[in-house]
Order: sequence, then structure tokens, then C-alpha cells
Amino acid sequence: MPKRATQVVLSEKEQEALTRISRRYRSEQQVALRARIVLAAAQGHSNAQIARQLSINVDTACLWRDRWVGLQGIDLDTLSITERLQDAPRPGKRPEITTQQRCQIAALACEAPKKAGRPISQWTGREIADEVMARGIVQQISPRHAARLLKKGGSNRTASAIGSRPSPMGSATRKLSRGVGSTRRPPNGPSKENASSAQMS
Repeated sequence: MPKRATQVVLSEKEQEALTRISRRYRSEQQVALRARIVLAAAQGHSNAQIARQLSINVDTACLWRDRWVGLQGIDLDTLSITERLQDAPRPGKRPEITTQQRCQIAALACEAPKKAGRPISQWTGREIADEVMARGIVQQISPRHAARLLKKGGSNRTASAIGSRPSPMGSATRKLSRGVGSTRRPPNGPSKENASSAQMS
């Protein structure tokens, strides 16, 4: 006997958000397709019907129906509609850090460690990773990954916050850019080098 499809019940807010995603021109195709699967499931269609309507595999319809129901217990403020339609993290793959989380980590690095109750004068990779997890910004992050994220920000303030020096490449680039076009020519006539080469010819 075939397994009965999981029932999908949507709130008004979920229905509106899914409909917007499914119709939005800029939505990723995969995310829009998954939104249509959930909407069709909420209308009472079976997985086989959804697969025929959307020209997809039955297993795909079943997967996103079940995944949606499994995530419905999580508050929308914690996990948005769009995030529910994203691929699950692969085993062994480092979890992605969102732009918002990067900003929160950078803001934390600009705080004095003592403000967070840490008896140190400068943030280290380990301390910043511990504080980021303690505040619930991310569930898991290694000291090396935390330090790397802060260095990628390119801010001298952030770099000094974890006890690292600004990149010598950056200062060299700034010096180079100041040097370009700094040789002045006299208001009239060629430079001395050009004048001497002109006389020799």
C-alpha cells in the first residue's frame, strides 16, 4: 500500500509569502519551484499530481512536501520562508555564514572584549568564536574560520580587533596609487630627460 502524502496546512502569512516567491521574476528557479510544490501540496494535490503538473520527479515533490512540514514548527523570525526552501547543509560542509551574520560578527569585533566580560585587551580567533556562539549569532564556528571572516572584511579596525596587522599588500597598493601621476612636468615644454634625448637625436 503506497504511503499517504503528508498533509500540508499553510497559514495566511505562509500562503502569501510562498505565492510571492513562486511568481517573483527574480526568485531563483529552484526556490520558486519548491514554493509551487508546497502550494500545490497545501491545495490537496498528491505527490504524483504535483510531479505531473510541474514536470518533476515524484521523489522531489515528496521531499519538499515533507521538508516543509518538518520545518513548520520553527518560528518564521528564526527561519524565514525563503530559508526553508534552501538546500539542507551537506554533511561535512561548513555551514554558510549569511551577510547579516557577518555584519554581526564584525560589529562584535569592534566592541571592547571587556564589554563582553572577557579579561583580554584584544580579541583572538578563539575568543571571538566563543563569543559569537555564546550570543547565538551562529551555532558553530571554529576560531580559524572566525578570524578568517574578520580578516576578509578588510577593515583595519576589525583586523586590529583580533590582534592581526593590516595587510602589507593594502598599504603597498595605497602607496602605489599615490605615486601614480606624481611626477610633475614644467608648465611649458618637455621634461629634462625628453629635452636631452631630443638634442642627441
